[in-house]
Amino acid sequence: MKVPRNVKKYFWEIDAKKLNPDKYPEYVIARILEYGDREDVAWMLKHYSRNQIIKILENSRNLSQKSANYWVEYFDLPRRKILCLQKQFRGLSRAIWNY
Repeated sequence: MKVPRNVKKYFWEIDAKKLNPDKYPEYVIARILEYGDREDVAWMLKHYSRNQIIKILENSRNLSQKSANYWVEYFDLPRRKILCLQKQFRGLSRAIWNY
């Protein structure tokens, strides 16, 4: 499987032509959850299972609170299961990089 052209813009720090979305699903899904539009999300939902997406949503450290809250509502998940929405996690990320 290849990443569609419209999704490649979310992988600015690598050569997106070489990205294998089957080998790095956590990376691809997290970027689409954070930055994707409707078309990108439709591709993600078609190529990855709901359970796989939810697992990555629950464990991702790279999602903003805004994005995580959106996906909690979208998938009808309890907020307590989403790592990046936990109070102790939010404080930890600021302690590491407070700029």
